[in-house]
Amino acid sequence: MSFQLKTAHQLILKMRKLARQIRNSEDDKFSLPTVDDARPMDINEQEELVRSLEKMQAHQSLQWKSVFAALLFCYSAFLLYSIYQQTLFPWELRYHAYFMEDVDSWIIITADWLAVLACSMAIMGLFNNSKDHRKWIWYSCSIGLVLAIFWVYYMLRMPKFRWDVIWLPLGPLCGAGVCLYVDNLLSESSEEVRKLRSYMYAFKAG
Repeated sequence: MSFQLKTAHQLILKMRKLARQIRNSEDDKFSLPTVDDARPMDINEQEELVRSLEKMQAHQSLQWKSVFAALLFCYSAFLLYSIYQQTLFPWELRYHAYFMEDVDSWIIITADWLAVLACSMAIMGLFNNSKDHRKWIWYSCSIGLVLAIFWVYYMLRMPKFRWDVIWLPLGPLCGAGVCLYVDNLLSESSEEVRKLRSYMYAFKAG
């Protein structure tokens, strides 16, 4: 996962460097980007280069979104299992049983449903192609924050703080936060590719 993050970051840096080279060439007629040492890049070669970068960015974007959407989906499936267990067999799950003295069963079930909703909104935000798609991730972050406050409040009321259920307050919030970071990284990468296309120039011989 960290390798993919580093690879995406390096791709952005390379695109920025290429964009600067193309920009600088507009002010320096003796220094044009070249495919070799003999001749500058013509418009077709520029188009081919930018298209290859666009395809690479689109592939990485889909790959990243799929990975994190799959993680959130698995977490949601686990939460649905928790809801099922708490509904039919209240307090049999240890991480729910910790709260049986302070919280009603229906409140636990509601909290788990809200966590599922937060994960669903984060996934929707990742794959929504509209301009305001990020609002869904922010909605997910907001729900995750409310859930984090809820769980931490009741965890602090326990006679002994239970670190083995720390994922209850952190799960939805961290999931939404990571999705927000990934979406920002992918948007930055996409913007760099768009800048490259806008910097394209038509080479004129002589």
